[in-house]
Amino acid sequence: GDTVFVNVHNQGNYGFTIHWHGVKQPRNPWFDGPEFITQCPIQPGTNFTYEVILSDEIGTLWWHAHSDWTRGSVQGAFIILPAENETYPFPTPDADQTIILQSWYNGDYKQIIDQALATGIPPRQPDAYAINGNLGDTYGCTNDTIFRMQVDYEKMYLLRIINAAMNEQQFFAITNHTLTVVAQDASYVQRFTSDYILISPGQTMDVLVSANQNVGQYYMATRPFSDASAMPPDNITTGIFQYTNSEGGLNASLITLPARDDTNATNSFINRIRNTNVTQNPPLNVPTGIDRRLFITIATNNVPCNTSQCLLPTRFVASLNNVSFVFPRIDILQAYYNSTGGVFTEDFPLNPPVFYDFTGNLTGFNTIAELGTRAVVLNYGEAVEIVLQATQLGGGGSHPIHLHGFSFYRVGSGSGNFNNETDPSTYNLVDPPLINTIHVPGKGWAALRFFANNPGVWFMHCHFERHSSWGMDTVFIVRNGTTTETSIRPPPSTMPRCPGT
Repeated sequence: GDTVFVNVHNQGNYGFTIHWHGVKQPRNPWFDGPEFITQCPIQPGTNFTYEVILSDEIGTLWWHAHSDWTRGSVQGAFIILPAENETYPFPTPDADQTIILQSWYNGDYKQIIDQALATGIPPRQPDAYAINGNLGDTYGCTNDTIFRMQVDYEKMYLLRIINAAMNEQQFFAITNHTLTVVAQDASYVQRFTSDYILISPGQTMDVLVSANQNVGQYYMATRPFSDASAMPPDNITTGIFQYTNSEGGLNASLITLPARDDTNATNSFINRIRNTNVTQNPPLNVPTGIDRRLFITIATNNVPCNTSQCLLPTRFVASLNNVSFVFPRIDILQAYYNSTGGVFTEDFPLNPPVFYDFTGNLTGFNTIAELGTRAVVLNYGEAVEIVLQATQLGGGGSHPIHLHGFSFYRVGSGSGNFNNETDPSTYNLVDPPLINTIHVPGKGWAALRFFANNPGVWFMHCHFERHSSWGMDTVFIVRNGTTTETSIRPPPSTMPRCPGT
């Protein structure tokens, strides 16, 4: 419920923005942050104050830069405590600990993506993964690079886990300890226990762990999950869950994490997540009568590459409904608010242009995508359903899709091609989780629903950063309602100017 003001000073060498991931910013898209979507970059040597309006979010979110690949190193937790006179809907922990899972590159993030986009080939893989900036003891680094969490015997701890990795979903576990999941994406869920969690880039998860084992030192560990043809490095990164007064080496040195390609472990974990009917959560409000349906296919594609730096005749792009998003040079929100033409069009396709066997063998299938800055326009208050269909075009695999400005209900998921006659009967409309980033399984689909009750311009994109950079993005424009209280707030006078204007 708080409103937070954050004054961001850019002391770097190029423009950037900050996004408050998972904060809905009601009627306040000016401060959402994605570059060239809701604002132009904060230029070097200047500053900009964000107004972050919290509504019903509670628990753990995060903030990160939203320009090029700068989020790889500009990031942090955004923790929303219960309101005054409110408690947690679970036993109050004795302490809490933020754990940020990260990608580690021995190089400059912006140079890596700039070079990849210029040459038309994929950016290189990370050199390691990190826990709170520490690489652990599996890479041959010195021992002082391992993250240690100090705990007391028989105390309960709330872990606030954030996956800030660039392109990797992650398994996470603590050896010999059971994890109790209590929240995801700043919304409480029905408590359940697990030996591990699966968390996608962009997602946050609140987990209870009891220090109830023999006093000692235990590994916490993370490794990637992937069901794509281009696998990330199968590196395990370690931290230490260390009991006070523990002596000697690790009590349990055997790390038990699911295998890198264990889709059963991934799907079984995700399918256990359910909304919980507690007073701290917003009342369950799943749309039933749907006003606007979108069926969106997800793919990696090619387009001709004709610059002097190209290494191949084609370059990699990515698409939603075969449209590869092109970022404009004036932000879409400003263009929409001021009715400036030539910046974007309002004709994003609500269905794929061609229906095919999305999850079948697509050898020889035309992989060329269209380029465009095309938006979806929604009327205020519409009940919206989006079915996201993974395809085998390009590398295939699963995708974490993030929608700005909203939390939405994950009402269904399945394997194969979505069947609009039979699959809706499998939807969970009783207790679907309320999230902001959804796992779309490889060779499968996921369905989400929400009410378009937040006027503004809102970005939707894959949170694999290489895919977003390639164009796996679109924009939802929610028109104003009929009253001032259902309309976009006027822009602040301090918005950064767009380059060249």
